[in-house]
Amino acid sequence: MTVHRPMRPTGVGVWSGQLRYGDPGGAAEAAAELDELGFTALWIPDTGGPVLESVENLLKATEHTLIATGVLNLWLHDPAHVAAVYAELRATYSDRFLLGIGASQAAVVDAVEPGRYRKPMAAMRAFLDGLDAAPVPVPTDHRVLAAIGPKMLSLSAERAGGAHPYLVTPEATHDAREALGTGPLLLPEQTVILSNDADEARTIGRQFLSGYLTFATYANKMRRSGFTADDVDTISDRLVDAVIAWGDEDAIIRRVDEHLAAGADHVAVQVLTNDPTGFPMPQWRRLAATLGHRRRT
Repeated sequence: MTVHRPMRPTGVGVWSGQLRYGDPGGAAEAAAELDELGFTALWIPDTGGPVLESVENLLKATEHTLIATGVLNLWLHDPAHVAAVYAELRATYSDRFLLGIGASQAAVVDAVEPGRYRKPMAAMRAFLDGLDAAPVPVPTDHRVLAAIGPKMLSLSAERAGGAHPYLVTPEATHDAREALGTGPLLLPEQTVILSNDADEARTIGRQFLSGYLTFATYANKMRRSGFTADDVDTISDRLVDAVIAWGDEDAIIRRVDEHLAAGADHVAVQVLTNDPTGFPMPQWRRLAATLGHRRRT
């Protein structure tokens, strides 16, 4: 019988689209090394396709690291099926799967099925109801919600183990911790670029952010965080530097520590390079060598 253990990820993990959409064999090999390097969690996105199969691929390849969805798109999955697969993976891999769930963006969801995206808060509540009603429910503290606004943060504390904010600054992490209170998990993603060349780093960062800032959710969040309409429209250096940490290893670790000092329990680091499809293994190794006590011990 599987013993239920609350999930409390700490330290630093890796957030990676390559682990989700890259070659499965390459992803498994990379995950095995990341496990050995001491990263506490591996996070993968979901924009469609068999995300739970990718989760299992990474679970098979690792021994200690938590595997988390960052995040499972609720519109693309049936909660009863998700709960059933979750129960199977939990029984096999001893509580190493953290289910991150998100409502995504209207443009993404409606591109698959026009008009489907509506009332995301109600849709999230209904999805959580489905997980709770399953023969083997997904434990509340084994799931977190993508949350950058006050309503979803409140739901993260009420119906999940905490929140997984994406594209946030340490100041936003501080505000999220105040909204969540002391109990729920706060597990932000932090995008990073290991380069001391300001032009190179900002060019990579600006290209990355350009896709997200077309979504009203993220654009409005940046404006609420103190950035001007011009900052958002032009993706200014000020905005890039605030949202994306760039520089050497020490610069990246300083930003991670700022999140931890602001109330984060764990930080998921997403490494950007000039090659968005390749596994950034050299950069992951460099970061692992300087993480020290922030890694799994």
